[in-house]
Amino acid sequence: MASVETHYTLPLPSFDKPVKLLIVVAPYYKDIADNLIAGARATGAAAGAEVDMIEVPGALEVPSAIALAERLADYDGYVALGCVIRGETTHYDTVCNDSSRALSLLGLQGACIGNGILTVENRAQAEVRADPAGQNKGGGAAAAALHLVALSRKWAGSSKGIGFRA
Repeated sequence: MASVETHYTLPLPSFDKPVKLLIVVAPYYKDIADNLIAGARATGAAAGAEVDMIEVPGALEVPSAIALAERLADYDGYVALGCVIRGETTHYDTVCNDSSRALSLLGLQGACIGNGILTVENRAQAEVRADPAGQNKGGGAAAAALHLVALSRKWAGSSKGIGFRA
């Protein structure tokens, strides 16, 4: 049972210049989303990040909004938030798999994304995971984005070249 396990959490990175994070949230389950947002904002503030937020209709639109922001706006990292609760149809599987896959592909292209889209069997699981005083998955997603921003900045400007030496 996840609620009784202990996990190691990396300390938040520190930054020598400001960090801009964008929270992209699908507030389909508004109370769950609000808790995820609270956790993400608190973690961003703890790292000294400037945090903006936008809402999209559903979890499938979160990656598209992040892709647009990555191309058209000026953010260092992104926090994907939302909740998908299993229902009676296979739509749950489509939403979970496709939103996660799209976020992973954006990350592989260089976007610094923390994935806090909950995929759960029932509302009780979502409430525990979203609660900032509980599992704080919104805060964890923000921390993941911040760690990727730190790595991106660490490695920025370094190049392995293409095999030729001057």
